[in-house]
Amino acid sequence: MKTVTKTAGNYAAKKKRKDTISAYIFLAPALISFGLFIGLPVILSAVLSFFKYNLVNPPQFVGLENIKKMFTDKGLFTAFGNTFKFLLILCPIHCGLGMILAFMVYRAKRFQFFFRSAIYFPSIVTTASVAIAWGYLFSTDMGAINYFVRLLGGTNIPWLTDRVVVYVTIALFSFWKFIGTTFLYYFIGMQNIPDVYYEAAQIDGAGIIQTFRHITLPLLSPTIFFVIITNIVSVFQIFDEPYLLTNGGPGTATRTIALEIYQTAFQDMNIGYGGTISFVLFLIILVITIIQFKGQNKWVVYDYE
Repeated sequence: MKTVTKTAGNYAAKKKRKDTISAYIFLAPALISFGLFIGLPVILSAVLSFFKYNLVNPPQFVGLENIKKMFTDKGLFTAFGNTFKFLLILCPIHCGLGMILAFMVYRAKRFQFFFRSAIYFPSIVTTASVAIAWGYLFSTDMGAINYFVRLLGGTNIPWLTDRVVVYVTIALFSFWKFIGTTFLYYFIGMQNIPDVYYEAAQIDGAGIIQTFRHITLPLLSPTIFFVIITNIVSVFQIFDEPYLLTNGGPGTATRTIALEIYQTAFQDMNIGYGGTISFVLFLIILVITIIQFKGQNKWVVYDYE
């Protein structure tokens, strides 16, 4: 009996070891890519933060000077402020409206494939081409949007040249271009909710709002948690929209942290200081993500039973 138990234990251990090796083999490409394109740049940014480097002259060690400079850099504080503005505007739009769109399409009995495709399609179009088109559409004098505004008796709206209105323009651009990805996450999450819960709610006479509040929201919470994290990380790194539409303007109204890093490192040729800002941005994102993971147990439901 002991021999049989020992043999079974050895077989289980070997199988587990074999499965572990197989898993690492399949994960190897992703882990290598992560190390090369995320891990290595983070390490290099941390190292460069101690140097003055401009790609022309040899790196010069400056200690903590780059870090000290951050506390007196008004432009950097402006970039952080602008990024937080985008965070407050874009995250609720993507997380909230994306969920509502997904729920409406999920409940639709007809043309579901059409709606899914139509909502997701802008996500696969290159951001640069979309930005060029939107630049023409929202041009103050020559844009098609203001043309229709004038036809209705209105005056030109400074979509890209007003420090307040420009946030509305970029928010509309971001929603149209990127809502498809958030929508898809939510839609797949709703498909994974067992139908038995909806059937029970229907028997109990629950309406759409009650069903959404008491069934969809709690059981979709893991997806909501994932969407919130990915959206926060994305907004902290927002670059394409302000760079392509306004180049950080008007003035510095849409100059974000990512745009500040790009202009500092590659236009001002201050690689060391740009690396410092990059590393600090990484730490901020890391801390926020850790806090979110720590707090998820209070509202995220992983067990359907």
